[in-house]
Amino acid sequence: CPPLGMESHRIEDDQLLASSSLDHSLGPQRGRLNIQGGEDEDNLYGGAWCAETEETKHWFEFDARRETEFTGVISQGRDSLLHNDFVTAYYVAFSNDSREWTTLHDGYAEWLFFGNVDKDTPVLSQFIEPVVARYIRVLPQSWNGSLCMRLEFLGCPLTKPNIYYHKENEVTSVDDLDFRHHNNKDMRQMMKVINEECPTITRIYNIGKSSQGLKIYAMEISDNPGEHETGEPEFRYTAGLHGNEVLGRELLLLLMQFMCKEYNDGNPRVRRLVEGIRIHLVPSLNPDAYELAYEMGSEMGNWGLGHWTEEGYDIFQNFPDLNSILWGAEDRGWVPRIVPNHHIPIPENFLSENASVAVETRAIISWMEKYPFVLGANIQGGEKMVTYPFDMQRPASSGGGGGRRRGHEEEEESEDSWAQAQQNMENELRETKDDSMFRWLAISYASTHLTMTETYRGGCHTDDVTYGLGIVNRASWKPVVGSMNDFSYLHTNCFELSFFVGCDKFPHESELPQEWENNREALLVFMEQVHRGIKGVVKDREGNGIANATVSVEGINHDVKTAANGDFWRLLNPGEYRVTVRADGFSSTSRLCVVGYEVGATQCSFTLTKSNWDRIQQIIALNGNRPIRLLNKNGNGTRIGNQIRNGGGRPLTRAQIRLLRLRRMRLRRLRLQRLRANATTTEPPTTTTMPTTTTTTTTTLPPTTPPYYEPLFPDGNPEEDTDYDAWITVDSPTTADDVFYPDTPEPTGNYEFEIKIEDY
Repeated sequence: CPPLGMESHRIEDDQLLASSSLDHSLGPQRGRLNIQGGEDEDNLYGGAWCAETEETKHWFEFDARRETEFTGVISQGRDSLLHNDFVTAYYVAFSNDSREWTTLHDGYAEWLFFGNVDKDTPVLSQFIEPVVARYIRVLPQSWNGSLCMRLEFLGCPLTKPNIYYHKENEVTSVDDLDFRHHNNKDMRQMMKVINEECPTITRIYNIGKSSQGLKIYAMEISDNPGEHETGEPEFRYTAGLHGNEVLGRELLLLLMQFMCKEYNDGNPRVRRLVEGIRIHLVPSLNPDAYELAYEMGSEMGNWGLGHWTEEGYDIFQNFPDLNSILWGAEDRGWVPRIVPNHHIPIPENFLSENASVAVETRAIISWMEKYPFVLGANIQGGEKMVTYPFDMQRPASSGGGGGRRRGHEEEEESEDSWAQAQQNMENELRETKDDSMFRWLAISYASTHLTMTETYRGGCHTDDVTYGLGIVNRASWKPVVGSMNDFSYLHTNCFELSFFVGCDKFPHESELPQEWENNREALLVFMEQVHRGIKGVVKDREGNGIANATVSVEGINHDVKTAANGDFWRLLNPGEYRVTVRADGFSSTSRLCVVGYEVGATQCSFTLTKSNWDRIQQIIALNGNRPIRLLNKNGNGTRIGNQIRNGGGRPLTRAQIRLLRLRRMRLRRLRLQRLRANATTTEPPTTTTMPTTTTTTTTTLPPTTPPYYEPLFPDGNPEEDTDYDAWITVDSPTTADDVFYPDTPEPTGNYEFEIKIEDY
């Protein structure tokens, strides 16, 4: 018979009872197999049930609430860094009314079961014959250290549960799928069968090998497998980062079977997914560790067995730490001019052969860079929630405003407002620039999962840290450095989340149908979120796609890049966004894109025109990186420079330059007066023209500026105040036209400072 659900929490806390408890943190509700204690030994979350040592009779009781055929017990010691507590021997007793108890006999005497020899390894004790009862008790007889236990009961319910306790969400799967655990050989065979049944929409490939040489297989599901279609987003599900977390592996194998069968049966929803998304499914990223956990079997491996690779790496936290690079650059004001806010390069020390990087991690990074993924999730176990980036906690900057204000302001500030400010600051240290988008993506899965938001159960090991939402920012829960999710966000276009799909890392085969029903709709809904936001193609005037163009959204300091065909996708919540596209050798362009609430991404394409910036860079480089002011053209097509010279070739004095400018402004003012007079008069349009003595009038003005023109030269230096010196050149001016439309260009002088070419 399978486990009844101590580890998976299908057995509820009020079904457990004990003779005594050392304290509340070590009560019977903590006596679940593989439950993890809190980091602080004095908190409310102990790592086992522990009895009061002064008691003479000790027992741990489980009420199945119906007649059950019990077949065995699995025992385990206390999870603790400081204590080495476990039970070495115990009896087992049964009852139907919880008053009269019968101790199990082995045919000669009361059967004394041998317990544990350490605190971590589970030990299975099977009964010679099944025992039918409602209640079961474990009676410890000897122990090491303190009397502490973690337990799992094996049994088969014989009657239907009481209606009051019946769980509405427990449904029986009607899908004709293969609900069993698959080792690596069985997994390859299963994927091959699916490929043969649906050859037109599936493709099997591998992304690399493990440290032991096992291939890491992936299945592509698309209407054109093996080909990236322009405008079609790419999506990924991965599982098996930790070899002992096997539920994600089986869920992806079931998803492969389901989509193949439903596509062949004409399911319109599945057909839309297959035809509109290029889907990649990788069920086992750590095949070496899975084989180790599979050999021990369900419930029999401890919490850490199979968690790491053969070389001892935790793949999920084995990626480059790009967060520190980004945050350090932001503190120095280098983003985005020196350090980009996206596609941050991998440090060279990480790429070296001697770096502490798993073989599997290198294969995953290469795969992530090869395909233009837009959205993805890795499926893990041991908890029941969805986590979203950042996974790493950002340290507060030395010059930040985290401290309380001093003096009179501190006295006036209330404790509540200060605490709220502190909380807001801490949240900012954990949030990405796309925090609202990540929260939506996480909610889309958690709210669709059948049991993830059931708050009355609490968490798997502690209280519910998600506060009933089923989602949490990873940095606020258990921060890690160098996570797969943070790397995906900062190095690629892909938004990656983590799904923790169950308290039991290695559930029994009998639980797989129920787990599939719990997760099936959520898996499909999350895939559909890849169509949320904007999409488009960036092309040049000839219609060719522009690769690696940068797509920026105003107000969100995180950009994405176009794929090889020039297509892009940007996940956004509904709203209006100013989107700007930049590419090397092209002029940037912007437009307003509106994301609605209807299904499907908003089309938002761009056409860029080539710029002469490359040529300008070459010219500047040839002139020692000194600025060269562009020469404009006058009405006759003649270029004019920015220096004013007289007829002898000598530059004019400042007073002469000022006088010429005043003449020009006087002419402009008189022309405006004439236009206004023509607009208000009732006379025919044969009005006499302005006299040509205007120039003579302006030449009589003193060189000092009248009050009307003072704002134009606030510092008294006309050479630095206006843009006129960028286009006025005069050689012996005699008339107004000579002053303002010169013909003789002059070269620009050298300037003793450098400039820097910037993309922004």
